[in-house]
Amino acid sequence: MTEQVPKSPCISVCVLNEEDVCIGCYRSANEITDWFMATPGQKREILARARERQAAANPVRLS
Repeated sequence: MTEQVPKSPCISVCVLNEEDVCIGCYRSANEITDWFMATPGQKREILARARERQAAANPVRLS
């Protein structure tokens, strides 16, 4: 069985913040560079870290 390759989370908003994290996809500059040579498993790890960064940057606030 062939392992499913995750798609890039890039949304063409390629701007890095002061922590070298893209404000569009929440990947670090190193993760963006590494993406092209990463295995499917490594890509899933990158996506998980990006989701964690996005959640931390955009917490849900209940009023």
